[in-house]
Amino acid sequence: MSEELSYEQARDALVDVVQKLESGGVPLADSMELWQRGEKLAAICESHLAGARRTVEQGRAAREADETD
Repeated sequence: MSEELSYEQARDALVDVVQKLESGGVPLADSMELWQRGEKLAAICESHLAGARRTVEQGRAAREADETD
């Protein structure tokens, strides 16, 4: 799995993993592989969200600095 997935790609893949796990028809070994893949996808999503948060915070800080000047 590529770490180069966009947020939307990772989120959609994670939704697919969750749906498969929730179906209950997956053998245990496959469930464990799906769970591990889901963990990686969730980490990719979190990384994208953290980056977006940093961008917003930097934008706010820059705007506040401009307003105080």
